[in-house]
Parts: sequence; C-alpha cells; structure tokens
Amino acid sequence: MKKNVQQPQLPPKAEFSEWYHELLAAAGILDVRYPVKGLYVWPPFGFGLRNKIYSIIRELLNRDGHEEVLFPLLIPENEFMKEAEHIKGFEDEVYWVTHGGTTPLEMKLALRPTSETAIYPMYKLWVRSHADLPMKLYQVVNTFRYETKHTRPLIRLREITSFKEAHTVNTDWNDAAKQVDRAIEIYQEFYRRLAVPTIVSKRPDWDKFPGADYTLAVDCLMPDGRVLQIGTAHHLADNFAKTFEITYEDINGEQVYAHQTCYGISERSVAATISIHGDDRGLVLPPEVAPVQVVIIPVLFGEPDVNEKVLDSCMSLRDTLVNAHGIRSRIDDSDERPGAKYYRWELQGVPIRIEIGPRDLAQNSAMLVRRDTSEKRAIPIGEVASEVADCMDAMLADMYRAASQELNSRIFDCETLDEVKEKSVHGVARVPWCLDRNCGLEMEDITGIHILGIPAGSQQSTSAGPRPGQGQEHGRCPICGREGIAVLMARTY
Repeated sequence: MKKNVQQPQLPPKAEFSEWYHELLAAAGILDVRYPVKGLYVWPPFGFGLRNKIYSIIRELLNRDGHEEVLFPLLIPENEFMKEAEHIKGFEDEVYWVTHGGTTPLEMKLALRPTSETAIYPMYKLWVRSHADLPMKLYQVVNTFRYETKHTRPLIRLREITSFKEAHTVNTDWNDAAKQVDRAIEIYQEFYRRLAVPTIVSKRPDWDKFPGADYTLAVDCLMPDGRVLQIGTAHHLADNFAKTFEITYEDINGEQVYAHQTCYGISERSVAATISIHGDDRGLVLPPEVAPVQVVIIPVLFGEPDVNEKVLDSCMSLRDTLVNAHGIRSRIDDSDERPGAKYYRWELQGVPIRIEIGPRDLAQNSAMLVRRDTSEKRAIPIGEVASEVADCMDAMLADMYRAASQELNSRIFDCETLDEVKEKSVHGVARVPWCLDRNCGLEMEDITGIHILGIPAGSQQSTSAGPRPGQGQEHGRCPICGREGIAVLMARTY
C-alpha cells in the first residue's frame, strides 16, 4: 500500500518574505533554529548546493591564475587599528576576543570582519620584487560582523560562513584598475553560470569600501523589488600598501609602493540563485549546481514481475547517467505515492524528473519532465542520457533568458524624485545626477532610496575617467537642475 503523506504547502512566491523563509526550511537549505541571532546551520542538502556553487568560483579564479590560501581568524588589535578609514568603517561591527580561558589577553583579538589587516602584514614579508607581481590570492572563510539591522538568512548575517575574498598586489594604479575590471568579468561569468542576471555599477564615494579608492558592485534584483548586493571589487590604490609598508623593487632598482585590490562574494550568491529562479512549488536550480540533477521515479503497479522489470530499467538508466555521463542521479523507490514524490523533488529543485512505468517499459521509453517549464516528453530509453545533457544546457539558457527579461522589464527611466519613489517599489530607477555629493545625499534623503551608482560602461564609471558604453543618457539633476548622468537608485537589503 502506498503511503499518502500530507505535504506542507509553501506560501505563494508573491508573498516573498514568507515564501523565502519557508522554502529555506522545507527544502533543507538552512536551519535557522541555532540559538544565536544571525547564525545559521547548513544541513546536508543546503551545504551540497553551497559547495556546488562555490566550486564554480574556485574554478574561475584558479583558471585566472589565483591561488587559494587560508589566513587566521583572529587579528591582533594593533594590526587591525592601523588603517584609520578602514577601522572606522567596521568599528561598530567587530567582535573582540578579550580572554584566553579565564586569563585576560595582553592584546585584544578581533574576529575578522574582513581580512585586509590579517593578510597585508604577511604581504609585506612576501612581496620583494616586480617579478613577484601580480600576486593573486584568495580564501573562502567565515567572517563575523555584529549586524544590528534585521538579520535575514543568507542575506544579512552575523556570521558570514562562506566569504570568498581575493586580495591582489599589483605594480601600479592602472594595473590594479585592470584587475578590478577582471574581477567583475569573473563574477559576471560566475553568475551567468547560475543564470542570475546582474547589474554592475560604481558605488558613490560615501558607499565605497572603507579605505578604497573606488568600489564596483554587482547587484541582482530580488522578487520583492529590492536590490541585493552579491559581489564587490575594490581598488585600494596604495592606501593599504603605505599603512603596511608593502613595497617592491621595480625594474629600475627602486623601492616603490604596490597598489592593491580586493574583491568578494558571500552566500548571498546562494540566496540570489534560490530567490530569482524559485516558484510556488519550491526551488528551481540551475543544473550545474543541483545536488541531484536527475531523479528517476519508478511508477509501480500491477504484477510483481512487471514491477521488477521497471525497477531494473530504472537502475540501468541511473547507472548509465552516473557512470557514462557523470550526471548526479537518484532513484526514488520509496513507498510514497508518485504525486508525493513529484512534490518532494520539485520542492528541492531537481532539474529533470524521469518517470518509468509499465506502459513506458512496454514502449521502451521514459517520460522526461523539466522542472523549470514542467514540459513532459516521452523519450526512447536509449536516448535518455543524451537528451538529459541537451535538456540541462537548454534549461540554463532558458532560465537566464527569463530572468534577464524580468530584470530588464523592472528598470525604469525617471526624471523626478517622485517617479523614483514610485518606480523603486517595483525595481530599479534610472535618474540623472550631476555627481555632486551634496545633491546625491539629498536625493537619498528625500526618497529614502539608495543610489547604487553609475552603471558600468557609463562615463566616469571608474576613477580612470570617461569610458564609452551604454547608459550615458543625460538629463537634469532633480536637485540642482544641472546636466547629469544616468545613475541607478533602488531599495536595498
């Protein structure tokens, strides 16, 4: 007798906040019940998804000549306090270790909120000559920030469990600027493989990384119309090099200060993937990162010998998918009814479901179902493996196309701040700004909406000066009436 298990129902995705929190729990992405605010637990399924996603960024960085390292979690107070602008940006967020057991420490130790002040004292020792440059190192670590705003799983945390931070040492300002641009290219390729369309912009000066010359940010648009920052790249110039005395011998034999960059992403990449693609039935995962890519469901009824042949066919297909094609596949031969199985695997976003029953077996075929479109097709058994591979490629392209169309439809041209307030409820407002700091801050104060920055490719989108590209529409600044350049404004997390 098949078990008829009552399945919990998710709230509709239109109720995004409730949908998001329920989905994290129901799909086994994250357990939020850990007894410390802002700290969460990765169960096996969620951690598997996280690891698949991070394997992509590791692959891209390694291919680009980066090397992975690991630096300590604890930073001595004297090193942490060296860069004044940097520490001022983090002083309200730092956790301090003051005791070793019951013994007071001679010097407090900071739990890293970010690792510049942990890494750069070592760079001082490691960098000697221009032949050592560029140095491109990265690590994937946990960082701690005493977040006082409303915490939100994967989005706003007190322990960022999966912080990928890269730190490069370059010869001069222009070389570092090229590295920042390259970092953004890597991030865009990373998110393209997650089918997540992005917006890249140069942050205004008051919102750049503390101690940086300028910051480029990668954002995505979430279903509730808010923008989520899912990556940043910072040009540090020689600011930290002077603080930590990072110099090298140039080709003329002179000691000169290096220039540096740093860039990072976090588990917000997981949040974006979940939120942008999911639907009322649960997760919809890009095939490359799905912990289970194909689930095979035997539809069993009738004579025992027929059921046995169905199960044999399912196992043979699974072995072919796994051994010959490297596709992560699983057979669900539990006692649940087929409908309950469909629900459970749809909830977890498995890209492809294959159903095989006696009728299919009689026709030497299988039923293939795509998670993103619910399209069902009968496929000859011998062609299933190649069809699955083609289907997964098509899914990624279709998911990216659909998400890009959604993003583009929610970027609105505005001329007045009233329009900005109206349109930012639904997405991103594009409005002229004269680039004067006072006007920009007043635009934010009046609307309560953040200036994301100048879209990448626009004039003055980096400190290197004007660059040709899209997004150069001009208009009048809504504060002073002077000629402005189009910038992006949005509600943020």
